[in-house]
Amino acid sequence: MAMKIDAGTCSVCGACEFECPNVAIRMKGDSFTINAKKCNECEGHADTPQCIEVCPSDSIVQA
Repeated sequence: MAMKIDAGTCSVCGACEFECPNVAIRMKGDSFTINAKKCNECEGHADTPQCIEVCPSDSIVQA
């Protein structure tokens, strides 16, 4: 299952984009989005999704 960014609470800091080992997070317009086809919740890279770990506004949730 992929992660999702709540654009309403996202501070657009970009921390999640740089932590994603699958390059699944990109800026689209004026907010970030997660490509569900690329997101595997960091399986094989970390025990927990790294985007959640670094998000200062807790805007990333499981889709």
